[in-house]
Amino acid sequence: MKQNCDAAGHALSLAANFSLPDECRAVAEALFPPGGASPGRSPSAIGDFAAALGIEGEHRRLVKAERNTEEMRKFLGHFQNNLDLLIQKTWVEKTEESFKEKLQDKVPPFVGLIVKGDFRLATEEFGVILNELAYLLFGSQSRRDDFAEYTFRIDIEMGLFWWYGANLGGIKPDATGSSVDDESLWALLLIGICYLTNF
Repeated sequence: MKQNCDAAGHALSLAANFSLPDECRAVAEALFPPGGASPGRSPSAIGDFAAALGIEGEHRRLVKAERNTEEMRKFLGHFQNNLDLLIQKTWVEKTEESFKEKLQDKVPPFVGLIVKGDFRLATEEFGVILNELAYLLFGSQSRRDDFAEYTFRIDIEMGLFWWYGANLGGIKPDATGSSVDDESLWALLLIGICYLTNF
């Protein structure tokens, strides 16, 4: 399930000269510090970011929920259904219909990774899903270095979400070899899942 190099282009990225808008800089940089450092692991940084996206209550409830429960299965079902609808509703050229189908085919295995608790691989796969979803929603603009800036101009909350997507896809062990623990990865993943479930 590694990120593929499709015809659409490269992964979501951030321009080197991009500067976050002042109104969300503190909350964003508390979660993803500048310079590629490991994401913030504190529940407050994660919770504050979820609040900035308007999903704080649902995120807080679900981050504490057991993952192998009816409540979580129902929530993940809503996520999958909403993402399927979002993908289906995008307009593409006939030649790119298979791109939409391939993206839809990636969602059930992603949900399966979450159910199994493989958050490291799920994070990687979610980065691929977000990259391809951005292409469906924004076309070639999503492949440009100024994509984050572009989405922030449309809407601060939307820009913050796609900025999160670009940073989430770049989570790697830091220079000391340590990486984000599973519980923090789950909380980080849940931000995007909750946002897209309510998109």
